[in-house]
Amino acid sequence: MRDYNFIFLILVFTLLLNACDTKKQKVNAPDFPGLEEPFFAQKPPGSNPEIFAPRIVSTEQSEPAATFSPDLKEIYFRKYDEGLENDALAAIQYRDNLWTETFVVPRSEISPDGKILYIGNEYREQTSSGWSEVKSLGAPFDSIPIMRLTASSKGTYYFDDVSLFNDKPPIVHIRYSQLIDGIREKPRTLGIDTGTKLKFHPFIAPDESYLIFDSKLENGNADIYISFRQKEGSWDAAINLGDKINTELSDVYGSVTSDGKYFFFRRTLSNGKKNTMWVDAGFIENLRPQQ
Repeated sequence: MRDYNFIFLILVFTLLLNACDTKKQKVNAPDFPGLEEPFFAQKPPGSNPEIFAPRIVSTEQSEPAATFSPDLKEIYFRKYDEGLENDALAAIQYRDNLWTETFVVPRSEISPDGKILYIGNEYREQTSSGWSEVKSLGAPFDSIPIMRLTASSKGTYYFDDVSLFNDKPPIVHIRYSQLIDGIREKPRTLGIDTGTKLKFHPFIAPDESYLIFDSKLENGNADIYISFRQKEGSWDAAINLGDKINTELSDVYGSVTSDGKYFFFRRTLSNGKKNTMWVDAGFIENLRPQQ
């Protein structure tokens, strides 16, 4: 029966991807995976990364980098689709025993409280009727080319600034901006040593205890790193996540689920395909320096 459920889920999801208007589809199978079985009823991974949701999230049409809402009841991932000018963000939502059809918005990151989608230097807010129209973060962010911006629980922004990417040699900084007494401070450059001047796609832990990002190597591929924050506020030198996470090709776009249990990232294969991978996030604590 589980095989039937999985096939049924794939059929339902395929139908949902063909529509952009928000509608709802009842699930008729009596033992269809429910909210008590998150992550599409997949068996959780161990210490070795596994492909997440093959044929659902990791597909030929996706540029996967899965992000979950804080309650783990919504999943967001990037996808390509005919008719879209560029890649966009797809979402699957499960509410009141109904599967809600996917909606498509520009690629983005969700805030720790689930109320804001950050889209580079723009954002959308969660309202009673759904996501708001796209709004600008305002100066000075509106003049900064940002690929990925994530926010901590205190509202501190961490983002990559690709202003100098086309320079010779190219430089990409990770920058941050604190929210102090309701006022957004001027962005500052975060100094973390990786031995390279190209740092992309930062993910900040909600409590700002660690930062995950990827760094481009001399061979043109990328590895994922982590840096831990010291009690006095400084950042340790970056630690490469090792050969279980990083391969000879590019591994990028790391993030951790809100419950701290799973690490997600995007892996490039030798045939050029990209998969969303997930792995038990316990390795993070094993890497944390003793203070």
